[in-house]
Amino acid sequence: MARMSAPDPKPDVALAPYCTLGVGGPARWLVHARDEDAMLGAFAWAKSHGLPLRVLGGGSNVVVADAGVDAVVVRMDLRGVTTRATADAVEVTAAAGEPWDALVALAVANGWAGLECLSGIPGLVGATPIQNVGAYGQDVSETVTTVRALDTETGRVLTLGNDACAFAYRDSRFKSREPGRHVILSVTYRLVPGGAPRLRYAEVTRHLQTRGLARPSLGDVRESVLAIRRSKSMTIDSGDENRRSCGSFFTNALVTAADADRVARVTGDPALPRWPEPDGRVKLSSAWLIEHAGFARGHREGPVGLSTRHALALVAHDGARAADVMAFARRVTAAVQARFGVRLTPEPVFWGFDA
Repeated sequence: MARMSAPDPKPDVALAPYCTLGVGGPARWLVHARDEDAMLGAFAWAKSHGLPLRVLGGGSNVVVADAGVDAVVVRMDLRGVTTRATADAVEVTAAAGEPWDALVALAVANGWAGLECLSGIPGLVGATPIQNVGAYGQDVSETVTTVRALDTETGRVLTLGNDACAFAYRDSRFKSREPGRHVILSVTYRLVPGGAPRLRYAEVTRHLQTRGLARPSLGDVRESVLAIRRSKSMTIDSGDENRRSCGSFFTNALVTAADADRVARVTGDPALPRWPEPDGRVKLSSAWLIEHAGFARGHREGPVGLSTRHALALVAHDGARAADVMAFARRVTAAVQARFGVRLTPEPVFWGFDA
């Protein structure tokens, strides 16, 4: 194992200021890891004290319980980006603490195709393979070549190829198969110099058409994606009334083709948004399901409600607690289940809650 730096853990540090929801209690210990040695040192310190290790990135995809989390929480501050040219691609390796959108902006500015539709997503690089981050027709699993990670069971630093990551829709080995086992240290993406932008999503295509762009550049696509995301409060904006959220609180529902037809019959709406998947299943719009289960955009119950711009985003207002967020999420889930027989799947991770 590599040399480990001595950590400097701080006790009982409030996590709410580190999370975009702005709710939740303290970490028993908080450590800032600014290099891999510090990360390894924090891991060893947690192990020697018999405490679990949790890694906090941008805080845009985590809900912390009001009682906090009895763990060593490591704030991921590893930085650095390197590139390597190959015959037909450029490999970009970014440390886990790099801001994601800054990396996308770098790729677009250099004419490297592969990430342009993922513009504006909050958070850090390290979260992207865990969630298999995706939007507007692109997923990071299409470009990730390797992930460098600390295996907390063995203490070894591993390099995992794309296949070993077991990517699926908004999922991966790191999220569902072995949650919490691996700490992502860096990610390498394979991008295409001079490549054409990805245009799979009708909403992006329509936006480009309204701008009169028949042959858009990577930069054009990035601008349209950012505009669309801003219109839905899906970017971080200090002046936005919907800013205290995790973005999409639920993933889009994956159902069988028969279930998709059943949902359409239940609503009597042939315009039910649906997208066939390669495995034969059908992806349904969870935002559409939520709204048609009786929760309009802006619906509010006490200090928690839906975004005024997007039904997938749960917003915490002044005075909200994590318990309020979870209770509201359960009510939304129950309503969709009762109306359509479809179970919504939460997208954030949850710290400090009972199973």
